[in-house]
Amino acid sequence: MIISASYKTDIPAFYGEWFMNRLHAGYCLVPNSYNGSVRRVSLRPDDVDGFVFWTKNAGPLMKKLPEIQRLGYPFVLQYTINSYPRSLEQAVVRPGKAVADIRRVSERFGPRVCVWRYDTIIDSSLTGRDHHVRSFSRTAALLEGSVDEVVVSFARFYRKTIRNLNAAAAKNEFSWNEPGDEWKKSLVCELAGIAASHRMRLTVCGQPQQVPPGCDEARCVDAGRLADVSGRPVQARARGTREGCACFEMCDIGEYDTCPHGCAYCYAVESRSLAIRRHARHDPMGDSILPRGVNSGKLPPVA
Repeated sequence: MIISASYKTDIPAFYGEWFMNRLHAGYCLVPNSYNGSVRRVSLRPDDVDGFVFWTKNAGPLMKKLPEIQRLGYPFVLQYTINSYPRSLEQAVVRPGKAVADIRRVSERFGPRVCVWRYDTIIDSSLTGRDHHVRSFSRTAALLEGSVDEVVVSFARFYRKTIRNLNAAAAKNEFSWNEPGDEWKKSLVCELAGIAASHRMRLTVCGQPQQVPPGCDEARCVDAGRLADVSGRPVQARARGTREGCACFEMCDIGEYDTCPHGCAYCYAVESRSLAIRRHARHDPMGDSILPRGVNSGKLPPVA
């Protein structure tokens, strides 16, 4: 099984000690966000084909990556660098730090290990089309040779996303809007050309209607990339998490409402204050990210 760690929260940034403790324990518990049931997930090397880490700050986990490899676990980093202002991303590390992380990982583990994510794309008075082109170009130039793929996607406007964006806009005096398909397609085509000029291919995450000619849908959880990294076949079927998702089958071990980064556009956090409170309750020695009683499910006795 491929383990996703995690599209629900930033485990490398905030829960790295917990993750390493769970590796040594050989399992973790993952509550279902919708029905309260709990799944015991084996993290034994024989049961794990590899990890896909999703992060905006791999710094806290960087020193542990060699140990993870030594223990027999292949891994890929889906590393987001947007270069957004604090009005949209309250506590994300600066782009220079993130770029340096990717370059260090690439030098140590190879250029197939890191995938740059330029998402979620927000059209606002602070981040209009020109901003995206300039920012993307600058980061692509810095990452040339360290990554071979960049993933882009546009915001999905859930009720909590709209509420959080509106609150951020009112507080910081900016405006935002949902752009039309032509705006999106035009921008993606331009970004794809920039990516190609820096020896990386552009893919589009979960929005096949926005994939320009010559580009592909993203497989953020990619059995082929993990096979390249590990040097052995990874047997997994394509099974996305939602309509339009081209990922391979995986198990995500994160929990919603636990990432304190404070990104106004985030689909995984109801509010930053809730995430900060939950992070404060986190026990690095626990068998799940949130301790017993904080999530809705009743965790079973540990065998």
